[in-house]
Amino acid sequence: MDFSSFLTSLGTSFLIFVVLMLLFTWLSRRPGNSVVYYPNRILKGMDPWEGGSRSRNPFAWIREAFSSSEQDVINMSGVDTAVYFVFLSTALGILVLSGLILLPVLLPVAATDDNVKAQKTNGSNQTFSEIDNLLMGNVKDDSPRLWAFLFATYWVSLVTYFLLWKAYMHVSVLRANALMAPGLKPEQFAVLVRDIPPVPEGQTRKEQVDSYFKSIYPETYYRSMVVTNNREVNKIYKKLEGYKKKLAHAEAVYDGSKKTGKPEGLRPTTKTGLLGLVGKKVDSIEHYNEKIKELIPKLEAEQKATLREKQQACAFVFFTNRVAAASAAQSLHAQMVDTWTATEAPEPRQIIWSNLKIKYFQRIIRQYVVSFIVALTILFYMIPIGLISALTTLDNLKKLLPFLKSIVDIAAVKTVLEAYLPQIALIVFLALLPKLLMALSKAEGIPSVGHAVRATSGKYFYFTVLNVFIGVTLGATLFKTLKSIENKPNSIVSLLASSLPGNATFFLTFVALKFFVGYGLELSRIVPLIIFHLKKKYLCKTEAELKQAWLPGDLGYATRIPGDMLVITIALCYSVIAPLIIPFGVVYFGLGWLVLRNQALKVYVPSFESYGRMWPHINARVIAALILFQVTMFGYFGVKKFSFCILLLIPLPILSLLFAYVCQKKFYRSFADTALEVASRELKEIPNMETVFRSYIPPSLSSEKADDDHFEGALSQASRIGAIA
Repeated sequence: MDFSSFLTSLGTSFLIFVVLMLLFTWLSRRPGNSVVYYPNRILKGMDPWEGGSRSRNPFAWIREAFSSSEQDVINMSGVDTAVYFVFLSTALGILVLSGLILLPVLLPVAATDDNVKAQKTNGSNQTFSEIDNLLMGNVKDDSPRLWAFLFATYWVSLVTYFLLWKAYMHVSVLRANALMAPGLKPEQFAVLVRDIPPVPEGQTRKEQVDSYFKSIYPETYYRSMVVTNNREVNKIYKKLEGYKKKLAHAEAVYDGSKKTGKPEGLRPTTKTGLLGLVGKKVDSIEHYNEKIKELIPKLEAEQKATLREKQQACAFVFFTNRVAAASAAQSLHAQMVDTWTATEAPEPRQIIWSNLKIKYFQRIIRQYVVSFIVALTILFYMIPIGLISALTTLDNLKKLLPFLKSIVDIAAVKTVLEAYLPQIALIVFLALLPKLLMALSKAEGIPSVGHAVRATSGKYFYFTVLNVFIGVTLGATLFKTLKSIENKPNSIVSLLASSLPGNATFFLTFVALKFFVGYGLELSRIVPLIIFHLKKKYLCKTEAELKQAWLPGDLGYATRIPGDMLVITIALCYSVIAPLIIPFGVVYFGLGWLVLRNQALKVYVPSFESYGRMWPHINARVIAALILFQVTMFGYFGVKKFSFCILLLIPLPILSLLFAYVCQKKFYRSFADTALEVASRELKEIPNMETVFRSYIPPSLSSEKADDDHFEGALSQASRIGAIA
């Protein structure tokens, strides 16, 4: 990409962001759009425009974001969101402190050398732009100037160590304070017990669990809840709830027809066949009422059958205080590690019920199988991503599709395509992956949604780094240098390393597109706004349907964090080779902090709370990115024939591994388990243990009608045998 195309891409992206920001300012002030731009505040019963959000000043939201405290974020969106902002702040700090030294030192050092000019003179087949004069590639081989780049490599590494350590300490305090908070958290009184041995003769499953834990914790044990197979009862419950929603919708349509047509109204009709499109036409309200009456006794009968006959070898065990529960979750209860496996219970809303029954060794085997599948996915995805990188350059497109030559050669079209085509193709391609990785994570036997999100995030991170960063670099370079490699096979390493700076402009544009266009769309919420108004006009007839149409969901950590990790990986790996990447990284994380601060305070609603358990994984992946940067520099200094690099750079990866080891030993245990000194903090009120117990009853087994003796009997049965899933 030449310099003019790069500037066009940057300027266009910035203009798009400004337009989207002004659009956000205008649209967010309109009362009919408040549920799209302020749903978090509305759900908490707050005034949507509290704090001047309706001000005509287009920058009012920026003032609100800057003036908000970390506690404000915790109050509105939880500890996990606050921890995510610690990550953004840490990444921003790493790049700012690195840039303070690297930009004023390395840019003049590179710009005043003439290696690029010499290569042009010698007839190199590489294509150079004005940007290449500011890169490390412009410094001649074995030049004393390379000492500055060696020093810069150490500086970036030391800054990263310092800020990661500081952030780990801060997040540890955040987590401890949140866990010590006086509010009732049912999961702090519960322990998930899996791999329960076969029931002894003459005992029920509940009696087995109760007798086992009462003997170990005679004073603090409360009761147990045996998990059951809920597949059938869930199907009936889901069908029943669906008919209730359809009934409410039909009644709303009928009431609306009384206002717009005849006073007696027009009763809605439906067809009894597939999706209501074929079959006999019937009165909708009567049909749905009949279906509901049919399903209620079926649900009650299935609930009883589930509670009595479908118990599984896992249970939730409840304790009367937090210390006993925390201690039990961390203890080895049985001589054999594959029986009576106890862990901290997830939040009730996080539980993946179908995974609880999976046995100890099955979980281990599943993890290996999933890891193998993910490895294959990464390898097979690298092929199309490499092809996308290679084929979406204009020169290659013209070779492969000659009929496009006349269109592509138009100056305006050429500039736009060079600026955006490869990046957009890559972003669209990556959007297809997250659901597959989430399904694979759940297939491992993970018991909670939060854990599955962390596992998905890890898989997605390694995928993006190996395929996007390494795949794009290798793909583009291999395509350009294929003939040279064919003539001189031994030159592949030197050719790839020497071509590394040539991909810097691609990643500069990629990051710019992500922060200007990506965050512009995030702030303006154009797509959710259009979808909401279409649903409101044509589909939603009840308040419940309307609420469902504007519910925003959470921040989407499974894909958001790996996306940010890709940017910090690119910024670190190119920080010394191409220091111009640093300002782009700073803008990405700075603008991201600002925009997402606004979204966290006003828009997104957390779907789970893990109290910062994602941080050890974030820390480990930043260190992985740092090691990749150090190895990249080691290879590039070798290409530059800088003889001192081997001895002077070898300590850096070792130091990074040592830093990761110390962090893991010092901090990780308190994130995997709750420290007893944290759990021992007294609560303001004595918890209602029945409330804690009933919070773990799934909706499909909860009472629908308090006055229904038959169903109340099922609940009392559940209380007696504890067989609720």
